[in-house]
Amino acid sequence: MNILIIGGAGYIGSHVTREFLDQGYKCTVYDNLSSGLRENLFEDSDFIHGDIHDFNTLLNAMKSLSFDAVVHLAASKAAGESMLNPEKYAHNNITGTINILNAASTAGIKNIIFSSSAAVYGEPKYLPVDEKHPTVPENFYGFTKLEIERILDWYDKLKNIRFASLRYFNAAGYDVKERLKGLEQNPANLIPIIMETACGIRKEMQIFGNDYDTPDGTCIRDYIHVNDLASGHVTAFNYLIKNNKSITVNLGSEQGYSVTEMIETSRRITNQKIPAKITERRDGDPAKLTASCALAHELLGWKAQFSDIETLVKTNWNVYISIWKKMFPVDDFEMTENKPLFTRKEK
Repeated sequence: MNILIIGGAGYIGSHVTREFLDQGYKCTVYDNLSSGLRENLFEDSDFIHGDIHDFNTLLNAMKSLSFDAVVHLAASKAAGESMLNPEKYAHNNITGTINILNAASTAGIKNIIFSSSAAVYGEPKYLPVDEKHPTVPENFYGFTKLEIERILDWYDKLKNIRFASLRYFNAAGYDVKERLKGLEQNPANLIPIIMETACGIRKEMQIFGNDYDTPDGTCIRDYIHVNDLASGHVTAFNYLIKNNKSITVNLGSEQGYSVTEMIETSRRITNQKIPAKITERRDGDPAKLTASCALAHELLGWKAQFSDIETLVKTNWNVYISIWKKMFPVDDFEMTENKPLFTRKEK
């Protein structure tokens, strides 16, 4: 079967592509490389350089093969930025998705797997959050994801395009087999920021509040390993093919780790100090957010396998070490304990 993966050169998209390839599917990546990387492309997949706002190129790509599904991972995703630049998020996320759906409809593609987000829920009313939880987004990013889900529902009714909307929690980690090395561009999530601080890219990191109603006072989040996310996409596609019925499911680990736990685990694994400064809380940050994935277990037979804190941190750290060793010659830099990862040798 043929899968078109839009945004397949990005952090999550490349892992999703690798998982489909591993499961024996033929994959074509469609990406404008604005945040995706050529080094995230695979020799055993095809690549089309294109933008979702270029409708003719998008349509021609969809007509190039008889695709069985489109995986849509092309979106702007920084919640804070979405509140400052809603025009960008409306254009990239909502208008871009409409282009994808219209091209799919014209090309006769009847299945789409959509990268949604737990941001559609907003402030949790109860925990763990399941798919019946009220959807009241607290940022424009979450609003765009929810609007896309509503649009998908209409295209299901009117155009018979079946969809799997996968509501991610906090994606983290890197390929457990170390086949992907492309660092996420301009990361805004906790673990990459910890890694950058461990490497000395950042002098210190911020902890936004330590007075929450949690055991150590810092926020608790549900982190899902990107390999687990990737397998969720494949099982969702298999569900669509078998059942010809749209679904919306959470993908999370069903366990939470605090900011402090993440930093302390990273300090132990990296053997670095990782300076961290306590600052004021951010608006809209709930104390705790964890997922219920019972529906994904039931419908997809899916469950997270790699989302323990050790694997999340180690797979990230392995990639950062490999990148830095390529960037800096061994004879110029040396690894040091409790200092930035690479420190210039004394001449």
